[in-house]
Amino acid sequence: MRSRKTILLSALLAVLALSAVTSAAANAVPQWHFGGTVLSESESETVVGAAIASSLKIESSSTTCQHFVYNMEVWNLFKEGYASVNELPLFECTTNAPGCTVSSMEAEDLPWPAWVETFGGKQYLEIFGIEVKIVYSGSSCALKGTKTLLGDAGGVINNSNSTATFDKETFEKTGTEMEIGGKSVEWTGEFPMEAFAAHRLQAVEAF
Repeated sequence: MRSRKTILLSALLAVLALSAVTSAAANAVPQWHFGGTVLSESESETVVGAAIASSLKIESSSTTCQHFVYNMEVWNLFKEGYASVNELPLFECTTNAPGCTVSSMEAEDLPWPAWVETFGGKQYLEIFGIEVKIVYSGSSCALKGTKTLLGDAGGVINNSNSTATFDKETFEKTGTEMEIGGKSVEWTGEFPMEAFAAHRLQAVEAF
């Protein structure tokens, strides 16, 4: 018969092994998948989309763009999902600030690096080094002049419909923030993710 000491040792080893597996799963870094299949590390994919709705809120003023489009390259490396935001054209932008118009709004210092990470069991897309130049005009516009939006952004990925949503809660969850002239900016927006190259028409997912 096995001694009590041997049984206890075996039980302890089993608990430690289970704990290691559980810890590894909890800390697993998500990878990009297309149509349910992991993207090979020997290839990358172009992902594009246009905001369903998106706005930047600075104190009581909001700036929105009718056309808020992005183009990013995604890939997996060492079983971790990465991305690079290469294009972000912004057109027909307006603000609700009294007497203010948006003369121009342009993304700068592209590409912006990004990657996917898990927080609380959900997958998030984190974008770093964001820089957007906004020119406001109007004789009575309090925002008049050139403003630069700077910071990082984190949005939750919804695998069921291939979208990424950015809002106050997702920024808090990822510890990211953006600002203009030292003032905090709240960005809200929902972006569909669509494969545009070899995996066109396949669902874009991260897990």
